Amino acid sequence: MTGVQQEGDDQSVSLHLLKQKMADFAKERNWDQFHSPRNLLLAMVGEVGELSEIFQWKGEVPKGLPDWKEDEKVHLGEELSDVLLYLVRLSDICGIDLGKAALRKVELNAIKYPASKNYGTNDDSTAEMCG
Repeated sequence: MTGVQQEGDDQSVSLHLLKQKMADFAKERNWDQFHSPRNLLLAMVGEVGELSEIFQWKGEVPKGLPDWKEDEKVHLGEELSDVLLYLVRLSDICGIDLGKAALRKVELNAIKYPASKNYGTNDDSTAEMCG
């Protein structure tokens, strides 16, 4: 198993697999010495900047990116992946189980923003969760 999704491959990739791939990648290159939490965070922020540049002058973009060229979508996938991979590596270096932490956060958000009180609203208190 390479971890690279092939066309027609419907299997999802686990955070555990990504974590292991990133750890192996860094170890093979002797990069662990550079992968401090601070360095990884700053690298991730740089990648978020690159991701932001893709959308910078496009205005509002509809879901599914119907007007985008295939090469633009590929580039977007690469930048999204860079952010994800740094996030997975950062969580690993910090000893955080990212999957469990994310599920816990979803549960906390469900308590903080109950559907019965926040359904379809976009006021200041819920705007951060609405996107």
